[in-house]
Order: sequence, then structure tokens, then C-alpha cells
Amino acid sequence: MAGSIEKRGNNSWRLIYSMGYDQAGKRVKKTRTVKAKNKTEAKKLLAEFVTEIEAGAYIDPSKMKFESFVSEWKEKYAKKHLAPKTIETYSYPLRNYLIPTFGQLKLDEIKPIRIINYLDSLGHDGVRKDGKEGGLASTSILYHYRILEDIFNRAAEWKLIKESPVKTVKRPKIESKKTEVYTQDEVQQLFSMLENQPIHQSLIIKLAITTGLRRGELLGLQWEDIDFDKRTIEVNHTLQHIKEEGFQLRKPKTKSSLRTVVAPIHLIEELKEYKHVKNKERLQVAEHWEGGNHSFVFSTWNGKPLYPTVPGTWWRRFIKRTGFKHIRFHDLRHTAATLLINQGVHAKVISERLGHADIKTTMNIYGHYVRQADEEAADKLNSLFQPSPNSIH
Repeated sequence: MAGSIEKRGNNSWRLIYSMGYDQAGKRVKKTRTVKAKNKTEAKKLLAEFVTEIEAGAYIDPSKMKFESFVSEWKEKYAKKHLAPKTIETYSYPLRNYLIPTFGQLKLDEIKPIRIINYLDSLGHDGVRKDGKEGGLASTSILYHYRILEDIFNRAAEWKLIKESPVKTVKRPKIESKKTEVYTQDEVQQLFSMLENQPIHQSLIIKLAITTGLRRGELLGLQWEDIDFDKRTIEVNHTLQHIKEEGFQLRKPKTKSSLRTVVAPIHLIEELKEYKHVKNKERLQVAEHWEGGNHSFVFSTWNGKPLYPTVPGTWWRRFIKRTGFKHIRFHDLRHTAATLLINQGVHAKVISERLGHADIKTTMNIYGHYVRQADEEAADKLNSLFQPSPNSIH
């Protein structure tokens, strides 16, 4: 074996791999310091080290630049441990911000102050790549932080650097903005306007407001997930589209997202009517059916799943056409939560209905509305302190 070990200290060993001599006659070697309980364990780690080098998988800490390490990180970690959609989402900040900034720097040259200055710069005017004024939103800046954290954690874990420079950088704060939602009166007005819209577009909006399902959950919904007798909708999947892999029907990220939601009677009746329409469409399509074994509630004319951008496009066109108050499609989910809050439904029930992992998540997002509803409830109790007209003095 072209390797040896040296005792360094208590449970510490240096692995040495000899690569011969350079032109000047100087010995060329690669080393790695590891923790091992004894010599036998150290030799096993040496064998792994040698295999890694001879297979071409070894990363030289002294020469590794950020851009090169990102490639290693993608191959050796991201593709094995991160969801394909997460990798795709990471690619834009990496390609347009992180690699242009840090790409040619060696990993050990990137100190905490560089990262602090970088994150600070993201909030400045002119940093955006879409031509819009202002800096990035606080949520986007936090996303850059999380990507850097993930990458440098791996670099430290693989002993390329002593510790992650992100470790001592404070996590950027999120500037909370009041969520735009519809009131109950506005929802009733909206539902009335939807009566004149195509049934599939009308239903996806009504479902978003009455069930609180996320966009991917709505698009991943299949007819087998709906029990018309029990009025329940099983949230079993979320639909994603990844450029390199196409459509992906996946289980939700968390167990709490796997849930059963009871739907209003009127909505169930509309879904029954819509199912008849879809059944007729499938018979007419015949051999042109491209939905395979899936029977999506919302699909193209020949059964193929819809792109994730479709509901938002429908929604924006409807708003532009009707002039109705504009909120984002995702805010229909927030509307579902605030309607329940104003009806006095307990936050725990709302949390489970929305598929939140923790009631704290619900309170962090909708705490303002809960407090507002609580104040209104307290105001109603003021009537108890008003003297009765028939009271005797």
C-alpha cells in the first residue's frame, strides 16, 4: 500500500499517501488528519483514503476554489441528499450571485466578514438581475445564506476547512409583511364572479380558498384522493416540474403535509359535476390519452399534468379581466387560514388543515390575525358591562 499512518495525539492520526517525487526530487504526498480509537481503525481509514485518491475522488484542500468545490458538492452531496427541485432552485443564486462573487477564491480565503459583506450587499439597490429597483427581499437573502451554510458545512465536514465561515455569521432576519388576503365578503363576491368562468379554473380557486391546499398539492390531486361520501380530500402528493427530469409526483416533504381535509358540501357537489365532465373528456380522447395510470383532477385535455405556473397564469388573467382586488395565488391559501380564524376555529385545527409541521408555524404566519380576532371577541364582551334597559336602579 502506498500509504502510512502517524500517531498525532490522543485518538488522532495522520494518513499519508506517497505519490513519488517531483522533478526537483522532492517527495510528493497527500495527507489527512483523522480521529481513530486505535491503530487498526486508523489503518482502515487509510485504506479508504488511498481508495479515494486512486479513484480520483480526493479533493486537495490547499488548491480547492469555491467554484470547483460547488461542483464537488453537487456530485457528492446535493444529488444524493437534496430533492431535485431544491437543487434546481439553488442553481439560480449559485449561477448569478454566489459563483461570480466567490468562485475564484480558495475555500480558506472566504472568511466570515466576506460573507457578512456579501449578504449586506444583496439588500442594496441595483443588485437584482431582473432589472427591478431595490435590493433582494429578506426571504431571498436568507435563501442565499442557507445555500452558503449548506456548502460550507460540507466543506468543514470533509476536512477541507477547519470550520464553516458561516458558523459565526448571524442568520439574516426576515422582514415580516402583512399578508394580503380576502375578507369573507370579498370571497363571497369572488365566488359569485367565478360562476361565469370555466369550471376547472373556478374549482382550483375555490379549492385553494376552502381547503388551503398548496399549489403543488392541488396539481397533484387525483380523483382517487377524493371521497365524495365522506366529503374528504386526501393530500398524498405534490406535483413538481424539474427542467432536466420533467414532472415529478412526490410525497410531501413532511409527515404533517400528508393529511385529510374535509371539504364544504357545495364544493363536493361541484367536484362531482366536474368529474362527469372529465370522464366524458377521457372517453373522447380515447387513444390520445397521455395521463398514463394517473387521473389528475386538473390536467390538460389529454390527461397530462399541468405545469406549476398554470394556476398563477389563470389567476392573473382572471384578475386583469375582471378588475377584482389583486392578491397572489398563494395568498388564497392564506385567505383560507384567516377565514377560519375569523370563524373562531382553534389554531391547532387550522395548523393541521394547512399541513403545518408545528402550531408555532401557524402562529408565526397568522398570529396577527389571531390577535385581531381575539380583540374583536373581547370587544363583543363589552356588552356584558352595559346596563340592561330593564335594570332596576
